[in-house]
Order: sequence, then structure tokens, then C-alpha cells
Amino acid sequence: MSQEILKLEPKNVWKHFYNLTQIPRPSKKEGRIIDYMKKFGEQLGLETIVDEVGNVIIRKPATKGMENRKGVILQGHLDMVPQKNSATLHDFEKDPIDAWIDGEWVKAKGTTLGSDNGMGVAATMAVLESMDLVHGPVEALFTIDEETGMTGAENLKPGLLKGEILLNLDSEDEGELYIGCAGGVDVSVKFTGKPEKVQNGMIGYKISVTGLKGGHSGLDIHLGKGNACLILNKILLNSYERYGATLSAMDAGSLRNAIPREAFATICIPVSAEQPLLRYISEFESESRKSLATIDPDLKITAEKTPTPATVFDSLTFYNLVNAVAECPNGALAWDKNMPGVVETSSNLAIIKSENGGINVSILTRSAVDKERDKAANEITKVFQNYRAETRTHGAYPGWKPNVNSPILETMKEVYSKRFGKVPEVKVIHAGLECGILGATYTNWDMVSFGPTIRFPHSPDEKVNIATIQKFWDFIVETLKNIPVRR
Repeated sequence: MSQEILKLEPKNVWKHFYNLTQIPRPSKKEGRIIDYMKKFGEQLGLETIVDEVGNVIIRKPATKGMENRKGVILQGHLDMVPQKNSATLHDFEKDPIDAWIDGEWVKAKGTTLGSDNGMGVAATMAVLESMDLVHGPVEALFTIDEETGMTGAENLKPGLLKGEILLNLDSEDEGELYIGCAGGVDVSVKFTGKPEKVQNGMIGYKISVTGLKGGHSGLDIHLGKGNACLILNKILLNSYERYGATLSAMDAGSLRNAIPREAFATICIPVSAEQPLLRYISEFESESRKSLATIDPDLKITAEKTPTPATVFDSLTFYNLVNAVAECPNGALAWDKNMPGVVETSSNLAIIKSENGGINVSILTRSAVDKERDKAANEITKVFQNYRAETRTHGAYPGWKPNVNSPILETMKEVYSKRFGKVPEVKVIHAGLECGILGATYTNWDMVSFGPTIRFPHSPDEKVNIATIQKFWDFIVETLKNIPVRR
């Protein structure tokens, strides 16, 4: 089914996107896509560099008469978020993405599509390959590991890039120009439990929370979507307090930058509590479905009898876990005072997983203000420390401070208005674009981020709007024609 997208316009962009879908490229597993991009640049006869961490840089000289224009860096990331529905058989390290056309959208079958940031990468490849575009000096910067730490951007050496303007092709609403983004920091938590033998008279149950849509932990954090970790934790807390449940295993959420869609736990309960527990879960599912009916109508909560485990976590560890998670700040924590409707600070409780004798919890905190980012992370840390957990904060990256007087912004607004007959919206985004990190290294860069319309990135519902790819491409082409002259 994937090849049907090759018939879409503009064919030069969709061709490269199709090729990207055929190359497994989950974050931190980008070896094959790095090799592919290196070969791509070299086959075009263009200067191609792979730096120490795997970022790929390809340089294309200016077309005749455009040599005096400012150098432009077209930037995107090579990795994609590997999310799939639990019923989908797919190995992100081996299998291609099966893309298909659904009316006005391109989607994938049961997995993330990789349009984040495959569309930006594909458009840049089309620019590099084209023989008839008009442009000044162009550099393509393809970074690695954007989705799980931005280590490619963080490790980019100063002096490698020569351009003065960065066009980041990694935002997700056509007709909008982004000039600022949130920074972020990870909070990692560990509960060290003591295994205990399951007492006589106990039976095992697997509790499952499925059917949630999930989504991007920055773009979608304010939408009130169900968080599978928190839903399951509420069940566990009540099961502990009401029915004497003990916890054997937990696997909730999978990616720190995705709102968790699915969560599973194996518990033990006294035989006498079996029917009360089942009634409670049925009632809880009904109440939860009503409260999430408009945004997560497919929520499903089940309790399935399972062989009784041999061991469980000690009662104190279970108590500390469920109470700490219940008190953890989550969702939109503060709103931007200068930009109505924009989240300033947020927290995404993303993963709870039992492994190696302990229970690990991962939270990603974002903010447009670095001080507020750190404040939120400290508050979360204190919550878990109060319940005897080990904590650490790591991977902090800065936000991108808006420059409303940006020269390239003014150029792009004018270009867009002439080409499409309306003024583009200028915004900041509550997500972690690489611009903040890159701009800290290349302080002279004038930066704007834009892209086609993508919905539900970081989830198997990810889809890209077909019509906006043509507009996205046309806008890139016209912008390159109108880059200002170097002074």
C-alpha cells in the first residue's frame, strides 16, 4: 500500500518521503538512515559531511546570479518516534512503515508514520536534488536523536555550518511561522522494592488500560487527553486501599515525549476481593469513558485473570509508588501571560515500568522559561523524594526566545502573503524544537520554524495532510528565491 503515495503531488517530495518510510530509523538507531543520507549527498556530487555523532551536512552551491545571497540552512531530524498499537506486529528496527492514503490524509497502519520529521527531511532532499530551483548557498543539516534527547543538536560543533539563516522544517501547522519554543528537562525516578512471596489465598489479575489516543507531550498536553499511567495508577491506588492488592509487575507508557496510551499491571488480590474488584473496575471504566467521551472515546479498561505470580513488591514500595504518582503534577501547569492560549509550563508523566527489581518512572517537564522548567522539575522531584524514591534530573535543554524583529521572519511573511493571499500566523510552540540548542551554539543565526499540517505526532494516529505538502513545498521554493543579499 505504501507505493500509492508516490502518485501524490509534489512527486519530488513524496518520492523521498516514501524512501524514508522504507528505512527503519527509530531514535538512537539511525545508522541506516545516516548511511543513506551520506550516499544521497555524494551521489549528487555535493559536499557531504558526517560529524562525530552522526549528524549529516550536505552543501549545495548557489545557482547562477544568487551567489551574493545569505546562506540558508535547511534543518530537520532523521529519527522518528517508534509507537505502535499493542495489537500491531511491527519491529521498528527492521520493518518499513506501511503508509496509506485515507481521504485528505496519509497515515500508517497501526504505527507512527514518521512524517515528524520525515516530511521536512524529504523536502530538503528535494531541494538538494533539484536542478531548476533558484537559490543562494544552501546547507542541509540532518540531525540525529531529536526525539529522545536532542543529542545531535547538542553535540553539533561550532564552525561546521557557514549559513546565517536557519529554516527549521519541523513544526506541524501549515500557514504558521514559529519563532520560539519551550525548553525541557527529564526527571527520572526509581523505587527500589523488596520482593515478597505471594501469600496463600491470593489470585492474579492483569489490569489493562488501552484505546487512548495519546499524542505529543508538548503540542497536545493541554487537550485533556487521557493519560494511561495516571488512569492505571488510580485503579492500583484504590485496589491497594480497598481490596488489599499487591503489585507484581507494571508496564505503562513507552516514550518520555508521548502522552501514554496504554498501561498494564499484574496484581494479586485475596480470593474474597475478586468480585468487588471486578465490579469496581467496571464502574471505574464507565465513569472514565464518560469523562473522556469527547476526546478519548475508545478507552478500554479490562481485568483478566492470570496465573498467580510467585512474588510481588513489598507493601511499602507499592504504597509509596501509587501515592507519589497520584500527587505528581501533570498536564498544563502554567499559561503564557503574553500569548493567550499558549502553554508556558507542563509536565508529562510518561512511563512507569517495573524492571531489575525496582520500579522506574519517567517525567518530561517543558517550559518556555528555563527558570520555570527547573522549578517544576524540582517540585516533581520533592514529591517522589517524600515517598523514598531516588530521583535525578537530566537532559536539560534551553527554550528558544522569540525575536519578533527577525529579518527572515519579515521576508517569509511577505513571501507567504504574496504567494497564498493571506498573512501567516506568527507563534511560539510548546514543544522542543532544536532551534534553542542550535541557536545557543550558532548565536548569529536568524531562525524560523515551519512545516506542513501533521496531526497526532508521536502516536499511531499520526497523519499528514496531503494538500499542505504542496503549499509547504511552494513556500520553501519561494522563500529560497527571496533570501536577502549578504551585507
